[in-house]
Amino acid sequence: MKVKPLADRVIVKLEKTEAKTAGGIIIPDTAQEKTQSGVVVEVGDDKEVIKVKAGQKVLYDKYAGTQIKIDGDEHLILKMQDILAVIE
Repeated sequence: MKVKPLADRVIVKLEKTEAKTAGGIIIPDTAQEKTQSGVVVEVGDDKEVIKVKAGQKVLYDKYAGTQIKIDGDEHLILKMQDILAVIE
């Protein structure tokens, strides 16, 4: 499935979180923190506002965006203002 965001929106693929601590304790999905970083997959068409491009790893607000599933993978549709930083 192909999804193209509009205006100043960006699609970010969520990173998988570790399900096990360093000590070997397994953490269930319900107790895990929501990830706050991911990889930009697609950007909208507002080139003046959007400062990131596909393939960049970004850090975003904890409760931002709309969560969607694309081909079985978790993604977020975020506004550009919700992206805090580019991780290099």
